[in-house]
Amino acid sequence: MSDLLDLAVAAHGGPGRWHSHRTISAELSVGGLLLDLKGQTGLFADAIYEADIHEQRATLGRFGAPDRHVRFTPDRLVLETDAGEVIEVRDNPRGAFVGHTNETSWDRLHAAYFHGYAVWTYLTQPFLYTYPGFAVDEIEPWEEGGEIWRRLKVTFPDNIASHTREQVSYFGHDGLLRRHDYAVDVLGGAKGAHYVGDYRDHGGILMPHRRRVYPLGADNRKIPEPVLIAIDIARLSFGLA
Repeated sequence: MSDLLDLAVAAHGGPGRWHSHRTISAELSVGGLLLDLKGQTGLFADAIYEADIHEQRATLGRFGAPDRHVRFTPDRLVLETDAGEVIEVRDNPRGAFVGHTNETSWDRLHAAYFHGYAVWTYLTQPFLYTYPGFAVDEIEPWEEGGEIWRRLKVTFPDNIASHTREQVSYFGHDGLLRRHDYAVDVLGGAKGAHYVGDYRDHGGILMPHRRRVYPLGADNRKIPEPVLIAIDIARLSFGLA
């Protein structure tokens, strides 16, 4: 690992605490212009997200109805009732985005795939970057809001579904994540600047409860309007390994 990644992992709670857990559960609200434009307003307004933090799999609860959920893995989505009745299945869900642009509408499983991989990435940062197959490289620092943020370019392995293979995370002097930049392949390469805040302590692991994603301008600064994605976590808990 790089010394910046070491600093970040320690600041967020350290590898020992992280690896003592196996699962994460969050009650959250996700909205913003992107979901409106895609025809999925309100789909995740009162959502539950439960995931394995060491393998990329999750359950998206309250999916369109109180008694429905989606089981997510990178290769398969299963929409079913809480009683186990299968409603819809999609294999190779990323392939369903071929040819999409910012203007292309989504169906509910497009939204489920995007939400499934994106939230998993967010909830596991920066510990995720220590997992097998990830490559990290510290690049030149960035000044914003009167602070100097150190930056880590992260290359994701092919087996992890995420926005794109190369992403950049920004860390403050305290080692906490401040910002996360990426292009979004399933949106035709649209770029976002993702800001995090409202950190709370969960048994020694610090987790942000507020996230806002803005368009990324040509000068590497956010375009303050519109808010593309807004994530607010009401409750969060870990399950032991």
